[in-house]
Order: sequence, then C-alpha cells, then structure tokens
Amino acid sequence: MTMCVGLTPGRMRPAAPARTSPVLAAARGVPAAPSRWLPAAAVYVMTAMVLGLALAVAPAAGQVYPQTDQSIAPAYEGWEQNEDGTFNLVFGYMNRNWDQELDVPIGPGNRLDPGGPDRGQPTHFQPRRNRHVFRVRVPADFGDGEVVWTLTSNGQTERAYATLHPDYFLNDIAIMNNNGAGGPAGGAYNIFGNERPVLDVEGDSVREVRVGEPVVLTAVASDDGVPKRRAMPPPSWRLGRGGAGTPNSASGLRVAWIVYRGEDRVTFDPPQFEVWEDYREGADSPWAPGWAPPEVPEDGNWVVHATFSEPGTYVLRCLAHDGGLAVHEDVTVTVSP
Repeated sequence: MTMCVGLTPGRMRPAAPARTSPVLAAARGVPAAPSRWLPAAAVYVMTAMVLGLALAVAPAAGQVYPQTDQSIAPAYEGWEQNEDGTFNLVFGYMNRNWDQELDVPIGPGNRLDPGGPDRGQPTHFQPRRNRHVFRVRVPADFGDGEVVWTLTSNGQTERAYATLHPDYFLNDIAIMNNNGAGGPAGGAYNIFGNERPVLDVEGDSVREVRVGEPVVLTAVASDDGVPKRRAMPPPSWRLGRGGAGTPNSASGLRVAWIVYRGEDRVTFDPPQFEVWEDYREGADSPWAPGWAPPEVPEDGNWVVHATFSEPGTYVLRCLAHDGGLAVHEDVTVTVSP
C-alpha cells in the first residue's frame, strides 16, 4: 500500500475528498488517507495545533494505543534561508508506535529524490513525533524544485514533499513554539532573542571499537539561558495530558545521545532521557508532566559511555537542546567482533 503523507504541503493539487489529518490519524494510530497538500501556513499554528489536540486526547484512560507494528510518516517541517542565499529543507517524522523503534536502511525504502538515496536522513527511528531531525541544503536557484522523502515501514510506504512554497517558511520562533518552549498556547514564555546552544563533542568524529568495549563520549555544551530553565508542570495543571494548541515542554540546557543510524544495539551509561515527544505521566521525556532538565555539570562536560553488543557501523547523535532550539554533532563508530 502506498500513501502520500506530507505534514506540510507539496505542490497544490485539485480538491480531494474529505480525509483524516495525517498527524491526528498518526496520534490515534490509524492510517491516514492520502494527502500531499495539507495546508500549513504558519507551521506553529496549523500543524502544532492539530498535533496538540491529538496529543491532548491520546493518553486518555481506557483507550488502547499502538505500541508496535505501525508505520512512520515522514514530515516536511518547512524551509530556511541561509546567509549565502541557499536554502535548507527541514524534515522530521512521526513514528506511530509508542514503544517500537524501527530501522529502515538507506535504499528503496528510505530515500530522498533527487540526489539520493542518501541525503543525511536517519535509519533508526525513535517512537512518536521527532521534529527538525535533518536538513537538506538546496541551491539558491532551487525555485519550483521539489525533494521527496520516501519511507517504507511495516509494509506501508509514505512520502513527504519539500518545496519552497512561501507558506513553508520556517524561522526560529516557529521552531521554538513547535518544540514547546512557548508553552501550551505559544508565546507564554520569553523566547525572543534565544540563541542555539554551543556544542563540541571532543575526540574524532569517526572511531573504532570492539563489541563490549565502551566508547567514552564527552560533549562540552553551554547555553545563553534563554528560555529560562523550567520544569514541566504536574498533570493536574494541564489540559488533558498533551497540552493544548502548541506543544509544551520543559526548557533549559539538556544534552542526550541517541542512535541515529544502525540498529539499537547500544547501551548508554548513564541512561539517556527520551528526546521524542512522550507526554505520558512518568516518562523520562521533556514533554512529560513534572519532568525537569538535569543539572548542568559544573565543568560543562557531559560524559557518557556507549557499549555495543553487536558488530556494525553506527552513527551516534549528540543533541544539545535548550527547549526551543537545538544543535547536534554525529560520531560514526565502527564496531568489530
């Protein structure tokens, strides 16, 4: 079964029959009808409001939500313009599973066209909604061009269509509100003037190690203190469990490692918190009720040991996030028996 799912619009198409929003359908764990042109002017208003509503009802008591066996919807978040006149096409995804992390290797089932199949996309997918995961740079004369991300998971093929349509314009305010820094209604907290954290992963970006032998990963990170550090409020304060309007999340500098490529055969010590939008009570996620950012180490060094149980090539991603904006660095690790 092939579906065309873009969480933001591709080229405008003729009117189509009524359909379920891909985002809302994904949150409910049901297939969405094909959609290539879902309106998305003001990304943080349209997409975030629909997603916020979906997540507000998602964890309601007595309902059953899919833990496994669901597909992933690739998402086009919007475009950014660089100082040199080029553009970034920004992608994320929605893994409809609450628990299952999926692996989709680069190839026919995980490709970007044109210029692919490999344009920096993940092959290991965290559960649920993951925003602004990777960027594809296109030239200043990209014009009416289009980049398509095709993703096949659990037997279902879906696509995200990226263009420079004006409605897709993405700036830091939209990104911060989509990440939850502005609170459940957007703009609830002072996020203006926020700068991205500064991140430096010490050591080589390509490493070799044996199975069972830990790799020491040291990230040096700092932030400007905007937005201010705050924990997520307790569940009684919130509308439902998913908030209302735009997402809501804790803010303040946080650093975590994830598997970006390669199967999840990695153990991190200390364990890392979830970097995806898990609104469930008790979850170790910045979007969960009561969650607070870990204390920043006095020397600014975040030290993690990664141990691999299977040989292979892995890409580990370090994410430094202040609740609104994020930066990342990748380390490729080749693991021998």
